Amino acid sequence: MLKVQPRIESSKRMALLSPIIAIILTMLVSSLMFISLDVSPLKAFEVFIIQPVSDAYNLGELMVKATPLLLCATGLALCYRANIWNIGADGQLLIGAVAASAVAIHATENSSSIMLIFAILAGVVAGMAWSAIPTLLDRVFSTNIILSTIMLNYIGLYALLWAVHGPLADPQGFGFPESVMFSDPVLLPIIQEEGRATVSILFAILLAILSGIALFKTLPGFKLRVYGEDQAAARYAGFSSNKIVWGVMLFSGALAGFAGASEVTGPIGQLIPSVSPGYGYAAIIVAYLGRLNPIGIILSALFMGTLYMGSDLAQIELGLPTAITGLFQGTLLFFLLACDFLIFYQIKIAPRRSRKKAEREFETQKQASQKQKMDETPEGVA
Repeated sequence: MLKVQPRIESSKRMALLSPIIAIILTMLVSSLMFISLDVSPLKAFEVFIIQPVSDAYNLGELMVKATPLLLCATGLALCYRANIWNIGADGQLLIGAVAASAVAIHATENSSSIMLIFAILAGVVAGMAWSAIPTLLDRVFSTNIILSTIMLNYIGLYALLWAVHGPLADPQGFGFPESVMFSDPVLLPIIQEEGRATVSILFAILLAILSGIALFKTLPGFKLRVYGEDQAAARYAGFSSNKIVWGVMLFSGALAGFAGASEVTGPIGQLIPSVSPGYGYAAIIVAYLGRLNPIGIILSALFMGTLYMGSDLAQIELGLPTAITGLFQGTLLFFLLACDFLIFYQIKIAPRRSRKKAEREFETQKQASQKQKMDETPEGVA
């Protein structure tokens, strides 16, 4: 009979090695999958991992994929550090993209660059407002943040579809669900001539570094970590749970909204239904792969961006479906959670008890409980 019990002391070294072990196991399982598809694992991994960093253009595309992942994962990491399970980054990203596009479509070639700032701010505020909805429901009605944020993802998606088919649709677009191409004044500057990477990747890295410093080197970060470890202890110490929950949720929404705004004003240049191929969900894996440390998340976002980029290349060169990225992500998350489980818990083989012995123990416990109740009953009370 198997028995699971917490370890007295978990290994810090294994906690750091857990992402590497999960990646290795994912590659081994993926090799079997490639063999079953008559694709050489060595060739597949070359396409998925080597080619995305083989030249300047591919590096630029990798940064395009990594930017929204890094922004969303940084906000989610702070939420998870506080033991707040926000799953709504994808919806917040989409709403941020819609709000930024609503501002950007009004810009012309003669507009001031201040319109770009307004568009980005609109995306940030929209993302914060979208994250405020489940936060308010949790604080006032004690609803489940996991369920409310997931449902708001779908509402955000259909709000995007409504926008590209309705008020934000290109009047000259022949019915295609897309907005007009944005004017140059509301497009983010690119950081290299080859590729579409914009300055948003620099802001994303800067925000991740600042978030890491705030989390580990400031009093608000200490309060957040204490609240995540033990809410009762945090309340006893006088830490405000409302300030912590509202703070991390709004910050997470702001970063996701910024990610959406930077997508439509950056590499895409317009609002389209496929603004996010699931960046908000993949950011959950990125956050855990980076050990919920904003600094480590920079590396994990680049790794996950490599997989996204490799998926596009594999579709072209190897004829593999783009769904292969989802398989990678799911397998990686499974092994990552499995490794973490074995780090903090141990599985032991307990001696199997006979049914009769278990029944005797149950009867003994039942009789002892009844005797205790009789002893606690005041005299003269039936």
